[in-house]
Amino acid sequence: MNAVNGWLPLLAGALSFSSAVFAADVTTLEGVTVIGNTPIHGVGIEKNRIAAAVQSANSEDLEKSQALNVAEHLRYNFSSVTINEAVNNPFQPDVQYRGFTASPLLGLPQGLSVYVNGVRFNEPFGDTVNWDLLPEGSIDSINLFAGSNPVFGQNTLGGALSIKTKNGFDNEGSQIETSIGNDGRFNVELQTGGNDGEYGYYVIGNYYEEDGWRDHSPTEVQQALANLSWRGEESALDLTVAANNNTMIGNGAAPIGLMEAEGRESIFTQPDQTETNLSLLTLSGDTWLDDNTQLAGNVFYRRNKVKTLNGDDSDYSACLVDANNAVQSGFETGDALGGNQVSLCEFEGDEAAPLLSDYEAVEFRGGDDDDSLTDVDAALAAQVQGDDEIFDGTLNTSETKMESFGLGSQVTFLDDWNGKENQLTVGGSVDYSQIDFQSDTEFAELRNEDGEDRGVTGVGLYDNESSVRLETDVTYVGFFATDTLALNDQLDLTLSARYNYTKIDMVGIGEENLDLTGEHVFKRLNPAVGLAYQSSEHLSYYGSYSESSRAPTPAELSCADPNDPCKLPNGFVSDPPLEQVVAKSFEVGVRGNSVGYSWSAGAFHTTNHDDIIFQNAGSTASEGYFANVGETRRMGLELAANKRYENIAVGISYTWMDATFQTPYNSVSNNNPLGDTRSVEKGDSIPGLPEHNIKLVADWAATPKLDIGAEVTYQSSQFYRGDEANENEKVDGFALLNLRSTYKLNNTFELFGRIDNVFDKEYETFGVYGEADEVLEDQGIDDHRFVGPGKPRSGVIGIRAKF
Repeated sequence: MNAVNGWLPLLAGALSFSSAVFAADVTTLEGVTVIGNTPIHGVGIEKNRIAAAVQSANSEDLEKSQALNVAEHLRYNFSSVTINEAVNNPFQPDVQYRGFTASPLLGLPQGLSVYVNGVRFNEPFGDTVNWDLLPEGSIDSINLFAGSNPVFGQNTLGGALSIKTKNGFDNEGSQIETSIGNDGRFNVELQTGGNDGEYGYYVIGNYYEEDGWRDHSPTEVQQALANLSWRGEESALDLTVAANNNTMIGNGAAPIGLMEAEGRESIFTQPDQTETNLSLLTLSGDTWLDDNTQLAGNVFYRRNKVKTLNGDDSDYSACLVDANNAVQSGFETGDALGGNQVSLCEFEGDEAAPLLSDYEAVEFRGGDDDDSLTDVDAALAAQVQGDDEIFDGTLNTSETKMESFGLGSQVTFLDDWNGKENQLTVGGSVDYSQIDFQSDTEFAELRNEDGEDRGVTGVGLYDNESSVRLETDVTYVGFFATDTLALNDQLDLTLSARYNYTKIDMVGIGEENLDLTGEHVFKRLNPAVGLAYQSSEHLSYYGSYSESSRAPTPAELSCADPNDPCKLPNGFVSDPPLEQVVAKSFEVGVRGNSVGYSWSAGAFHTTNHDDIIFQNAGSTASEGYFANVGETRRMGLELAANKRYENIAVGISYTWMDATFQTPYNSVSNNNPLGDTRSVEKGDSIPGLPEHNIKLVADWAATPKLDIGAEVTYQSSQFYRGDEANENEKVDGFALLNLRSTYKLNNTFELFGRIDNVFDKEYETFGVYGEADEVLEDQGIDDHRFVGPGKPRSGVIGIRAKF
């Protein structure tokens, strides 16, 4: 289906839906909603004048939903948002909107930009988003903008999420809440705010811990945020400080056969631990230069340290080497040594027809070199004689230190142009980041006998070639302008553009990392144009075309060689150049609004040019390389409606999305059951993205004191990652029901509770191919299908005090 033919049924469907809903009896318009339409929260613009879909929520919405974090609220309450529980940790989800991702995991194509108080929140190393960094209770509002809006800069391929935190002028009073739940969950949060008319303060602290519903998966989260504010007659200043210290374990996907044998809480290997430590300082403000001109801006300092610890099986095998450590042959028990020594090798070739050149001897590092090598010889000799293997596991560690500085500013002019109402905003930003990355692979003993915990114990020896030391400087510079002109009382024209400049300087530290050194520069001017038509007080239409781009990240540039795949997030190789990704989006829609009732219908069509994906080229799901694969497309239809009755509020949304590859290419997936190289054809579906998504949210004020809410979600099946050619079975779709309730004891205290997955549905949110027999051979499990199991039925109860 070409782009034109693809658009016709979408547009027809949207207009048909609008006609049906418009036939309802609508009378007066609700109060005007103003949305901050740039990264820096300035004057903003009326929502019905924005030529794209926008979804919003405030602090009351977040509290009512009892969401654990922003990602969880988006999952159950925002149209076209789905989540992949890739690591099964509530603070580390893959958030997907219209098929574009914002995730804390390296290796995924990041297509959403995230801003907090006007500061870009995507990490500079991989454009990832760490959802654990901010306490959910500190958030005052969130806006999710659809499309490739260039004003929001890098990564705005499919949308932009803008978050604003609380201050003491908009959030007076104090609150404390505590809750407990299944699997050792405990949470306590305190916040307080106030002002004297000129100065204000707001402080929040949050502590969360749980054992995790899966084996060996505890999590501890500590978050804090403080804001000092000043308000003058024409000006405002806000100083915000945030910090966290979090340790999260998410042991990820497990083979289907293992879960069938040991239960859905079982894990493949462990630990898979991530630690984050954030320090953030921002100063933002605005002032009216005159009645029609506002200047707004911010400066920030951000430091985040991310450490990972990953226990896994081993890709290394025994081999024979001579006195110069040159490989003489692969090794099988019983082979004659012939004067050679047994060592360890990495094997990269066809296991069915191995060649001598497929083996590369390991250069060991650790402890005293002579003693270490003696220990290796002794251990391998014992292994050959039939003793337990001690090099059948690996312990991969990484540490990423990211220190960023930046500033942004914008000027908004509200002067009429030729007698027509006009709003022009011109601005820019500069972000500079220094990144220190290091990783190591330690040889380890894997505890994988039947009944053991499948954890690893390091032996103090490292693979020197897998030791990575990389220093990177990243500079983002952007200049933008957006202008909304009222052509008449009903029709608004918006023109926008942004120039992006990205410079990435990479220096590999040490002789083994010299191939990482390089300088990369990416530039692009991205335009957008949109029309919004207010046909009546309760009905409006919009249409737009926009472009945005993202430059390859340091993580991608360092892992782009198909002849030398890396292990994410723990290893990088030389850096063949990658092209930047450019998204081109069309969007049309119609929306209506009245007292107690709103609805919308829209169609979208986004094509990514030179899209970057991760090619799996190793024995594990995280080993491979990044590559440009040509064009990918995401097109779809969105329908949504909300209705409030006397004491009942109901919202429903439906999304149909067709996410496909548009350029044929050869997909590499070494664990695909049909073979490691598959031919992807134009029109094949992108794995991990469901075609259908339905959400129903209902709230009932049963009594003046008792509120009851329900959430129903459905998402359809999806292909496994690694099945880009769509040749194998899918991960099944699923439907879930969640219930929540709040009971007000008095004006100060209220009880709340929530039950997720009421019917205890067994479901999986995504799938990926892997190799199970290396670890589970003794249990007779040889399954290439790894899935991320969804959480079983769980509950939480708590008490909240406001004073």
